[in-house]
Amino acid sequence: MAFAYFPHTEDDVRQMLDRIGVGSLEDLYSDVPKDVIYREEYDLPDAMSEHEVRQYFEELAELNTNLFCLCGLGAYDHYSPAVIPHIISRSEFLTAYTPYQPEVSQGTLRYIFEYQSMITELTGMDCTNASMYDGATAAAEAMMMAMAATKKKTRVLLSEGLLPQVIKVVKTYAKFNGVELGFIPCQDGVTSYGAMLTELAAGDVAGVLVPGINKYGIIEDLTGFADAVHAQKGLLMVYSDPSSLAVIRTPGEWDADIACGDSQSLGVPLCYGGPYVGFLACRKDHVRKLPGRIVGATRDVDGKRAYVLTLQAREQHIRREKATSNICSNQSLMALYVTVYMSLMGPRGLREVNELSYGGAHYLHDQLLATGLFEKAFDKPFLKEFTLKSLVPVELLQDRLQVCGVFGAVEVEPGLVNFCVTEKVSKDNLDAVLTVIASLSSDISSGESVISSTVSDISSAPSVISNSSPVTATAPSVISSEQSESRNLNKEDQA
Repeated sequence: MAFAYFPHTEDDVRQMLDRIGVGSLEDLYSDVPKDVIYREEYDLPDAMSEHEVRQYFEELAELNTNLFCLCGLGAYDHYSPAVIPHIISRSEFLTAYTPYQPEVSQGTLRYIFEYQSMITELTGMDCTNASMYDGATAAAEAMMMAMAATKKKTRVLLSEGLLPQVIKVVKTYAKFNGVELGFIPCQDGVTSYGAMLTELAAGDVAGVLVPGINKYGIIEDLTGFADAVHAQKGLLMVYSDPSSLAVIRTPGEWDADIACGDSQSLGVPLCYGGPYVGFLACRKDHVRKLPGRIVGATRDVDGKRAYVLTLQAREQHIRREKATSNICSNQSLMALYVTVYMSLMGPRGLREVNELSYGGAHYLHDQLLATGLFEKAFDKPFLKEFTLKSLVPVELLQDRLQVCGVFGAVEVEPGLVNFCVTEKVSKDNLDAVLTVIASLSSDISSGESVISSTVSDISSAPSVISNSSPVTATAPSVISSEQSESRNLNKEDQA
């Protein structure tokens, strides 16, 4: 049984078999039932040349349906500057290994340090780690931090306004770590403060995880949440969209203990769901419970600034089973991606991204209501995504949009649909979508059941990043200009 890609010689194989007392490789699998062993030739295609392989995958790619995205729920279609892929594709970044040896890893350590500095600036926290796999696992690790920090507490409360994928992952972590979960219902589209107080009264709550912007797109007012949680010796955790923190109140301003979320909104392409990059930041009181790597700045023997992995004694590769978490890696390349994005955008650019998104979202919101096919689900402030009650069958609405090349109207709850607008979407794009949706009214009144379209393909609209027809709106009251201008993500200041 010789295989071309196996490095072992027949003599190597014989020595290993003799060592374990087995006569042949077949004997090694003698306990496997014979009827489950496949002994025929594999039906594999013939070898192809490089050109043929490229052509084959290009044909497969053409089978994909590329849709114009008008939905959010944790993944946002923000513009990615073209320079980012070129920078992160440099070999020293793309193939870098774990920077345990600082003398040969200063480049990697520095960009992680820059990432940490920018995330703490955005969130208003004291410290952060080198990044997490995604937002959902960051939320789960935040839950574990709360349990470790409060010790004798047994429960963690989750707002039902959190994204469903976040709740599912936290549930999985909780099940296998013996953590009891409680849930805070939403009232009028926001996390119920009164229901939280009722749960806290039991005295067994280690932490409360709430969204900064919830699954309905509503910006939560967390006034009083921190005081109530801290009064019961628990930790307040806020799940945030980091891009939005350039214009709305940060977890730090809400006096949260831990901030977590997904940094995908910082220019990372949708990529069919990944790879993304999570962030996890906290107050300095809890830094020793923070999982994963942390990069710190120091001085070398010549007095020059240098970077090292710090506080490693709390990590799993040293503390083993006593560590807060068994996470031993981070999304380093994607952390570099968002670091370059934030460096390019700066505080003014991030604010402009959110203002353009706000204007487009509110324009679409108002025009959808004007069609008579939707009703307000909630009368609450929102930034770039919102939820409406659809007066037409949701499946019909989704199918009509998809036929026209649009992915939107994701059903959050029965009858409630989500729309999201980013700075990439022009007014012409939105008007084309509105024409498609408005046509539903005449189709329904005439009894038409076949899905047809007045717009053959939404891609025929002007470029989605065109500023020829900008969407404008009055800035929301939740945006603080002083707050945004006071933030500085400039590298020199971080140094």
